[in-house]
Amino acid sequence: MRQAGRYLPEYRALRARAGSFLDLCFTPEWAAEVTLQPIRRFGFDAAILFSDILVVPHALGRTVTFEAGEGPRLEPLDNAARLNALASEANETVFAPVYEAVRRVKAALAPNVTLLGFCGAPWTVATYMVAGRGTPDQAPARMLAYREPDAFARMIDILVDVSSRYLIEQLKAGADAVQIFDTWAGVLPPREFARWSIAPAKAIIARVRRDIPDARIIGFPRGAGASLADYVEQVAVNAVSIDWMAEPCFVRERIQSRIAVQGNLDPLALLAGGAALDRAVDDILATYGKGPLIFNLGHGILPETPIAHVEQTLRRIRGS
Repeated sequence: MRQAGRYLPEYRALRARAGSFLDLCFTPEWAAEVTLQPIRRFGFDAAILFSDILVVPHALGRTVTFEAGEGPRLEPLDNAARLNALASEANETVFAPVYEAVRRVKAALAPNVTLLGFCGAPWTVATYMVAGRGTPDQAPARMLAYREPDAFARMIDILVDVSSRYLIEQLKAGADAVQIFDTWAGVLPPREFARWSIAPAKAIIARVRRDIPDARIIGFPRGAGASLADYVEQVAVNAVSIDWMAEPCFVRERIQSRIAVQGNLDPLALLAGGAALDRAVDDILATYGKGPLIFNLGHGILPETPIAHVEQTLRRIRGS
């Protein structure tokens, strides 16, 4: 999950200099510096590119802004006519600073530190494009997908195409692996999960591996529950991220027996610290430590998280 953020004073200082969040993402020098800050401070095994999933709609000509304390805002695509008017091609110059940031970070990292790129999954990106903002259960996108499935499918197809090229270029620029974030997969019932989460992920991975056959790809259908087994069976990911709500026995027996898992510390446990954090870390290591595991959070780090709690977690994992 995104390593950099407001919990780090060095990030807050650079964020203040940058002005807007998108300026921070699209200035290679700044994006690279923010990506490297957690590596310098904590010595993580991997660096996660600092960017945002909404750079893709931005490249498709949609206005994207980030309001302080309120999250992203976009022009809503809330009916079939607006969906059908969506540009079918991205402005590739929008992505150029992201690729340059990847190259800068790769050049600065030690050889044993992995660089992870990413994109948002088409369904999750679509939910923000339809509603113009995040909503509690992404009902606007769900409703539009029910009422206007053909127009909605066209948008998903566009996002598959653009996201595939975006990941390919990140890998060519130096990313060692990439992750597809489907943050809102868990709001979909099984039939729609298959159509709007599994099928687009399969299509993206097929296109990426057509250009880069050995591309290493992580999937994250957050909140998928029992449908995670279908995702892993049908989507050719090398690893899958799990959120903190995942049922341990199910994941260990049905998922980790097939591929590596990444996760799944509750961000609130990290925020809480103390004995509760130690127990949460120990539980993950005891549950998944004998199989292929990338220790991580179950979702993004909370801005108010004390640095000392991150350090505590690392000591616990590393056994020091």
